[in-house]
Amino acid sequence: MAIKVLIVDDSALMRALLTEIIGGAPDLDVVGAAPDPIAAREMIKALNPDVLTLDVEMPKMDGLEFLTRIMRLRPMPVVMISSLTDRGSEVTLQALETGAVDFVAKPRAESASQLLGYADEIRDKIRAAHGARLRGTPRARAAAPAAVPPPPTFSPGGGLAGRILSEHVIAIGASTGGTEAIKEVLTALPAEMPGIVMAQHMPEGFTTSFARRLDALTQLTVVEARGGERILPGHAYLAPGHSHLLIRRSSGGFVTELSQAEPVNRHRPSVDVLFRSVAQEARDHASGIILTGMGKDGALGLLEMREKGAWTIGQDQESCVVYGMPREAASVGALEEVATLNDIPGRLLARLRRIERG
Repeated sequence: MAIKVLIVDDSALMRALLTEIIGGAPDLDVVGAAPDPIAAREMIKALNPDVLTLDVEMPKMDGLEFLTRIMRLRPMPVVMISSLTDRGSEVTLQALETGAVDFVAKPRAESASQLLGYADEIRDKIRAAHGARLRGTPRARAAAPAAVPPPPTFSPGGGLAGRILSEHVIAIGASTGGTEAIKEVLTALPAEMPGIVMAQHMPEGFTTSFARRLDALTQLTVVEARGGERILPGHAYLAPGHSHLLIRRSSGGFVTELSQAEPVNRHRPSVDVLFRSVAQEARDHASGIILTGMGKDGALGLLEMREKGAWTIGQDQESCVVYGMPREAASVGALEEVATLNDIPGRLLARLRRIERG
């Protein structure tokens, strides 16, 4: 049975183009297109859609306010259609926190040729949303395990702990649902951590806002990688939306590198590119974490990390929004451990303490 989709967008042109793109897939059925949330509310009642696409900025009621009401009164999978602006990226991140499954960035000009280039991404994200585990709803929060406080931080001072902090690197990769998953992992970690490098599937501009948000919420210093930075303890470096992130060993530890090589697994930044770089440069002085996301990006790179001696862990199915990337990693033998999202920070800290004790 086809997935029933309701489009909510104030632009008549966008509604027509989205209808053409989504309706062109045999497994997707556009059951309606609403010009604003007021009309959408009645259409949801009458048409009972499986997935909603929702514009961020609309008249009468903005998309974020409407999403908040949906998640409170009638939880359903929502894919946000976001504008490529600073405000658009900030509101989109709030929408993902509120419960939206994913988002697609609008082209800067609403032309058929530009939007049709997003056709595969839009369709794939609607399919993923239909099978996603909803987060941010009262029901999901009630079912989620209670957060476990992180263990005590590393002992201060030099010695082996100091060498771990400077010589070890942690790599994290995620896609659908990953903004909230990464946030939950990082907020549970102490400031005294080895350097962290991260790839999250997001377009340019959105990664800037995401890094800024993480920096404000965690004990770590989180930045969007610029390339050429020394990877410092207590810092996390997010791949920018326009480039792959890699690492390179130098005399003083590790440094970041950016590459605008072709997308890998249809993504730039790619998790596989990051993980393979960490495998080659850090070898057994590394830990790899793969979180929720659709597709297979990261699986083979994480396998390479494990084969080089790194410790690897994947998010379990029950806590994933979309159990795609961790499942692929498990299927190729890339995972040393599997854990719920809440347990991953504690497992990571426990692993680093085992290294500390020798």
